[in-house]
Amino acid sequence: MRIIFMGTPEFAVPALNTLAEHHDVAAVVTAPDKPAGRGKKLGESAVKKAAAAAGIPVLQPLKLKDPVFHKELEAYAADLFVVVAFRMLPEAVWAMPPKGTINLHGSLLPAYRGAAPINRAIMNGEKETGLTTFFIERDIDTGAVIDRATLPIGTDENAGSLHDRMMERGASLLLNTVNKIESGKAEGQPQDALSGKEPQPSAPKIFRDDCRIDWSRSATEVHNHIRGLSPYPSAFTEFTEKDGTIIPLKIHTARLTNTPATGAPGSFFPEGDTLTVNTGEGQISVIELQAPGKKRMATADYLRGYTFPANATFTA
Repeated sequence: MRIIFMGTPEFAVPALNTLAEHHDVAAVVTAPDKPAGRGKKLGESAVKKAAAAAGIPVLQPLKLKDPVFHKELEAYAADLFVVVAFRMLPEAVWAMPPKGTINLHGSLLPAYRGAAPINRAIMNGEKETGLTTFFIERDIDTGAVIDRATLPIGTDENAGSLHDRMMERGASLLLNTVNKIESGKAEGQPQDALSGKEPQPSAPKIFRDDCRIDWSRSATEVHNHIRGLSPYPSAFTEFTEKDGTIIPLKIHTARLTNTPATGAPGSFFPEGDTLTVNTGEGQISVIELQAPGKKRMATADYLRGYTFPANATFTA
């Protein structure tokens, strides 16, 4: 089939490469180049780089409602549009191809509709998640489901490792869906039929306040919060220096200790190479952290170069 692929981040690259091996990807639509790094040089999206390597034409519209962009899309006469990690499309775009527009989403829809399904599933302590392909309709992430694949979530797995596993599994799931559409065997199932009447968790975009660690929660909840935000955008906490300066610390990796709390939530004690923190219920051990202006490092290395103020406490 003749396909136009729409995507931006690394998550979409395996899907693009897989489809290009088996179908005619006529063009790729991705985000405009953006200034990045200290030099603010224009940076290309991961999908744009992959498309260039494969010799696929790239479109980078500033506005998806631009009629000029719509004419460019129409000129390719694609059978199907495929979307992976891209912006919300206007109806004039997703309704254009004769076989519709499909999306690959990082959850078992209708659960975790929204921008951050991988992070939110781990933050909520889910034991499994998955991927869904569906036909795009007017309301975001609500279209008829074509295929789903389930993946387990490890006890200590973080968002980064789950992202990478889902990225590869999603490529094969998407190819299976496209092949079904080509053969006329794709039957969309309404999401309401999959969820019944039970309310489903959502996956809204993550902001800075969402990343702040609430030490009054249980050790398990804090552990899930940390790994659900690792390696990006990262959970963080704060403590106060001797001179009153508030110091933020990113916590990248922690482990449950299965030990009862011995102090107020947020109180902590460095001991040798370890840093143990009390929560509202139990303790966790901080394994990797990151101080302002520093690289991510093992807690043991941080403690060898820094001494916390006496009686310091992480803000709960």
